[in-house]
Amino acid sequence: MPDADPDAAPVILSARNLRRVFRLGESRVEALRGVSLDVRRGDFVAIVGPSGSGKSTLLHVLGLIDSPTGGSVAVRGAPSHHLGPERRARLRLRWLGFVFQSFNLLQLLTARQNVEIALRLAGAPRKQRRRRAEQLLRRVGLGTRMGHRPVQLSGGERQRVAIARALANDPAVLLADEPTGNLDSKTGAGIVDLLAELNRAGQTVVMVTHNLDVARRAGRLLHMRDGRLSDAPHDSQDA
Repeated sequence: MPDADPDAAPVILSARNLRRVFRLGESRVEALRGVSLDVRRGDFVAIVGPSGSGKSTLLHVLGLIDSPTGGSVAVRGAPSHHLGPERRARLRLRWLGFVFQSFNLLQLLTARQNVEIALRLAGAPRKQRRRRAEQLLRRVGLGTRMGHRPVQLSGGERQRVAIARALANDPAVLLADEPTGNLDSKTGAGIVDLLAELNRAGQTVVMVTHNLDVARRAGRLLHMRDGRLSDAPHDSQDA
């Protein structure tokens, strides 16, 4: 193995030989087949692949939402495979932020309250929660929409609220699962612009998508097919 580059940014999310097997009745589906990956601080990684390739399963395992059948995940050097559900949840809350295709906002709460929930779970005091939520909503361009509920927001605005919520606890890695999947192309481009802007400001981002045009905006492009991960050139047409 070659010597590590002394100038390389530190690895903050690492996977080794991940396997994930689902059993559906008598059927056995291998969603992940020996996936290994290092994500360094400041990376913007896109994982592109067709539906059913395993890319969302990989993101959920990397984000400690799901457990692998085999292999290991480490966050900031801390292995997670031996942790129980409560300690995994604490690790996830402290170091990982999630953005989902379907936004996953609470419909009865305002944009600000949706962001505050993540801070409340982390134990932040009330005044700090409100201040931080308002700061983040202004950062994502929703300074005038804080008091609106999801039904009063456009799809793009709802995804911006979801991004603000994911950033609430200053995560080491922002994990985005098809963040433009429910948006039209123009609105989706704005969301990718925002993720790229956050990355330029220092936020590490890992995004999965089936859209090659979206994936090409990342600094590092990987390809997922049949549960396996490989490097993919930016001019690849196979998505």
